[in-house]
Order: sequence, then C-alpha cells, then structure tokens
Amino acid sequence: MDPRQLLRLVVLQALLCGACKKGAFLDTHPDQSIAVPSTIADCQALLDNDVVMNGYGGLGYPSLGETGSDDYYVTGPQYGQYKTIDQRAVVWATDIYTDEEVNDWDLPYRTVLYANVALEGLKAIHPSPDAQAAWNNVQGSALFFRAFAYYQLAQVFSPVYDSGTAMQALGLPLRKSTDVNEKFTRASVQETYDQVINDLVAASTLLPDTTRYATRPSRLAVYALLARVYLSAGAWTKALQYAGSCLEIRPVLQDYNTLDAHNPLPFTRSNPEVIFGATYTSSGPSVAGRSLTDSVLFASYGANDLRKALFFESGRYFFGWYDESAYAFCGLATDEVYLTRAECFARTGDVPSAMADLNHLLETRWMSGTFVPHTAVDAADALQQVLQERRKELLYRGLRWTDLRRLNKDTAMAITLTRTVNGTAYTLPPNDPRYVYAIPRKVLDLNPQMQQNIRIR
Repeated sequence: MDPRQLLRLVVLQALLCGACKKGAFLDTHPDQSIAVPSTIADCQALLDNDVVMNGYGGLGYPSLGETGSDDYYVTGPQYGQYKTIDQRAVVWATDIYTDEEVNDWDLPYRTVLYANVALEGLKAIHPSPDAQAAWNNVQGSALFFRAFAYYQLAQVFSPVYDSGTAMQALGLPLRKSTDVNEKFTRASVQETYDQVINDLVAASTLLPDTTRYATRPSRLAVYALLARVYLSAGAWTKALQYAGSCLEIRPVLQDYNTLDAHNPLPFTRSNPEVIFGATYTSSGPSVAGRSLTDSVLFASYGANDLRKALFFESGRYFFGWYDESAYAFCGLATDEVYLTRAECFARTGDVPSAMADLNHLLETRWMSGTFVPHTAVDAADALQQVLQERRKELLYRGLRWTDLRRLNKDTAMAITLTRTVNGTAYTLPPNDPRYVYAIPRKVLDLNPQMQQNIRIR
C-alpha cells in the first residue's frame, strides 16, 4: 500500500475508534471528508482490521451469552476475579450493569460502523472493469461483517426468533449508514433477521467461493452463516439448504488423530475446518483458566473420544478453541455445518442422512479403529443423538446460549439451568426473560425513545 494511503487509513481508524467511545456507536461518526475512504484499497484495508472486524485480541463479539450458558461452573476464587458485570451475569441477576462500558454492545456496533463506512465509500467509487472483482469483494465483505455483527447482537439483546411473535417482538436498532442525523428505534425481531439475511444473500452474489485468509469473508462463509441463522429461527429446510451449499464447496473435516494432545493449543487458526475466523470477548468465564467445564458434560466424552484430551487441559479447563490462542472462537467451521445439516435432516425425517453426517463427523473425533457408527430407531432418536454431539463438539463457541433459547421453545427439550456460587444456588428457568440481556443504560440515555428489554416477569 502507498504510504499516503496507509497514513490515511491509520487516521481513519483512529477517528473511528474515537467516535465509538462511551456508548455512542449509534450517534456519532467522524468528519466525512476524512472518514470515507476514497479507494477500493482503502475500503479493503479498513475491513482487514481483524481486531475490529474479527474480534482478535480478546475484544470481540458478545460473550454474555456464554457467561449465561451451562458450559461451565465457577469456583469462588475464580468468581472473585470477574468484573461486576460478569459476576452478575453468572448468577443471572436481573440488573447486571454498572457504569462501565458494555463491550458486548459497543464492539459489534463498532464493526457495523466500519462496515457502513466501507459501503458508503464504495458508493463514490466507479470501478474499471479490471477493478470490478475487487470492488465486489469489498462490498460483499462489508455486508457479511454487518450481518455477522447484527446476528451476534441479536442472540444477546433480542428475544429468540419465533415466527408467531417476530413481527411484534423488539429486535435491534439497525444502523444502515453513518448519517449522524439518522434516528434510531428498535426494529422488530423479524426486521432484524431480515436485515441479516438480506445482507448475506446480497453478499453471496459478490464474494468468491473461498478466500486465502480466514479473516476475510467468502461465499462459503455466507452459506455457513445463513445455515446458522436459519437454524436459530427454526427454518429447517432453509438451514438444510445452506448447510448443503456450504459443504458442497468445502466438506473437509480434520482428523483429530493427527493432532498433538500434548500441545496446550492444538487447533491452529489455519485449521482446515475454519471457514471464517472470529472470537468473542475474553471476560469472566470466557477467560482461559477462569472456569471449569460442567462436570456432567465433561463425563459424557467416551474413553476413546479424542476431544477429551484435545479440548481440555489439567482436568476440565477448556483450551479447544479453533484459534491457536486462548481467545474464544465464535467463527464458522465445517464441524458446525455438518451438525446443522444433520439436525435438519433429522427434523425433516431423513434419518439415514442425519446419521451419515453425524457418523462422518464422529469418525474423525475418535481414536482410529475404535469408533462404532451410531444408529437411530427413528427421527426423534436421531435428533437426540445429533443434539448430544452438538453439545460436546461446539462448547465454548458462543453457540450454547442460542441453542438453549431455541430448544427451550420445545417443552420436551427445555431445561432449567442451575449454578452454585459461593454456596448459594441460582436457577434460570426455560424461556425466562433473563434470556434477553438489557440494553446498556448509556445507550438508552442517548436514545430516550428506545424501549428497554424487561428481565422480570
């Protein structure tokens, strides 16, 4: 990159970061004459800031869902190391905020702002035929990043998707531009999901099938995210369609027999299963070594299941993130896509295909020569087995909270969470209002017309 372009980009990013302090992501933006990038290369470089766009470095996408989940338990000394907001979230307190900034809200909206700046910059750029592919890539990438950020926010700050209530239930405030005069209220849950899906569908026509760098979006990543989005909405046919499209492009799974169980971080960022790299904020129980995996979950791994040695260190400390770091992976990977497709096959009655996908995955997770393929007597049995393995494969990826929310809608699968901290027992019943976190107070102060989430019945 030309030194002048680099300088301009540094100034732009500094201004963006300055504009995103004190809960003001929805209300300010830098001076347009400096902030809007003027070249395709500028826009691409803006989106290549993996700290902002991918969450690398421990300040990423929301972790409050993981904090509220049942992946872990916490000892008294561990709990004492947490910030107040995390301590309150661990025990499902009604009011968890103090006066500190709320990264779970602020940082994804910073990602949205970066994406919108790139999109607005591209509007003024009329590419030559030779530059059209580069322009398309940046446009598609910005749409993907905005969709990914909004989806992550919706899992924490909006109710679970329900087709019967989605038009009325309150979703997110959707910032679609950098216009300082744009007025913000909360869209419905339906409008929020529509925004995510529409951005992804548009991105699918612009991006290449794959990319050399896991930090950059691709059509493969779009399909994987669409499968995740539709699964969370209970749209099994659509989720099945996009999971299949994703696996048609890249069906690869990593054979865990080839990994070194003595390596404390055995999964590299270039792991062939990684479709899109992203991490959620390292805070509270998400910090390595500051929580222990749920004992029942830990005991569910068989003796020849390689995940038991590769995922856990010194007993039940989890270090199995697909990021070759102690930062918690919340990106997209083919193992998740296989499990999504298997679940959707089971839910639509295709038992042989569900078990074929499940067994194909598990064969790569067990010690060579020891895996016995699973069988199912019917679709309900297949679904139960898939969900059990989803629980064991995808722990600590920020997915469990979403799974709890969607599965709690089915009374046969709903569970009450329990946690004991310093001798006191706490519970979270199915479908409790505390499954939706409150919007930070500073955001409401800046947007008095915005409605708060109610966390008590």
